[in-house]
Amino acid sequence: MKTKDHKTHIGIYGRRNLGKSSIINTLADQQIAIVSDTAGTTTDPVKKSFEILDYAPVILVDTAGIDDTGDLGTKRIEKTLHSISTVDLALLVIADNEFGDFEKDLIKKFDYYKTPFFIIHNKSDKVKINEELKADLESTYKTSVIDFSTVKPDNFEEVIDLIKKTAPESSKVFKTIIGDLVQPNDVVMLICPIDSEAPAGRMILPQVQLIRDVLDNHCVNIVLQQDQVTEFFKNTNVKPKLAITDSQIFDLAGQLVPKDIPLTSFSTVLARQKGDFENYLKGTPKIDDLKNGDRVLILESCSHHVSCEDIGRFKLPAWLRKYCNCELEFDVVSGLDAIQRPITDYAMVIQCGGCMITKKQILNRLLPAIEAGIPVSNYGLAIAYVQGIYQRAVEPFKL
Repeated sequence: MKTKDHKTHIGIYGRRNLGKSSIINTLADQQIAIVSDTAGTTTDPVKKSFEILDYAPVILVDTAGIDDTGDLGTKRIEKTLHSISTVDLALLVIADNEFGDFEKDLIKKFDYYKTPFFIIHNKSDKVKINEELKADLESTYKTSVIDFSTVKPDNFEEVIDLIKKTAPESSKVFKTIIGDLVQPNDVVMLICPIDSEAPAGRMILPQVQLIRDVLDNHCVNIVLQQDQVTEFFKNTNVKPKLAITDSQIFDLAGQLVPKDIPLTSFSTVLARQKGDFENYLKGTPKIDDLKNGDRVLILESCSHHVSCEDIGRFKLPAWLRKYCNCELEFDVVSGLDAIQRPITDYAMVIQCGGCMITKKQILNRLLPAIEAGIPVSNYGLAIAYVQGIYQRAVEPFKL
């Protein structure tokens, strides 16, 4: 079974004043991006949702020119390059048959993040692409090159077809979260504490995603708060096939849910679905190696109002300090902001469940740490480890 993932992110890259913003507007058939003959009009990356018929919703990301100049231009280029780690597909725009070091450097970045791309030779109403250059680019980079004009977009559908053809399948759909752990009509217990971190009148996204996934797999949802678990087992003969709890009450849930019922967390199942689960399993036990003065990077990957009950900023650091019995330093980076310190400054990196971002974004976020040999973990797994129920938390996935 497959369900829709977060929207496919498509980044538009190239030098200044090549019509990148015009391409965005043409694809979306809206005046989304500011268009000007003045080079450097686009500053920070600009995003816009767009529905491609018979395909999927996507997000178009307009970026600053890779050849920007000056101190401010350098900052714009940094944001452009950083955005490559967040997109599923890149469109590299050239014009006037000009292809050089700027484009080659972008392609190196695409390759590093395993981001598929194709090349648009824009402004073809003025200058057509040189066939020899086209053949050379297609041969060298094993990708498609297409002439295009936003003034006369006669081959608009060809560009759309290339998007469909080039975008990775993983950006369009993802496998069910727990479908391989349950059978139709199984009962799944979801333990959902309601605290200050939950939006007023709503549930947090991981809880909603699991409720839907349970229904999609034709199973029965039992949704309750932690203070209802004991009464549920006392007053019914129902034995859930699987119990899933919020990470912050993992220890309590471990005491409330009978040992013969598999138990894990929302963060852990999300980590398996869209994180680097294999490296999480390798990295989490390295918590034992943390020592006084070590620095830990917390990646929470969403922006929200911070309270004293915040897991990533307060609870998890406190649990880790207590477990390791030493003083640790913590940096928290939210959303998809760039990490300011060198990754080698960190003894460990801990990623949230990532309910708000794509798998590609999580994998690219962790890639520098993994390449540097720095252990990576996940909120749910780290919390389970310091609370002594790690083995139980991962047991459901030992198929």
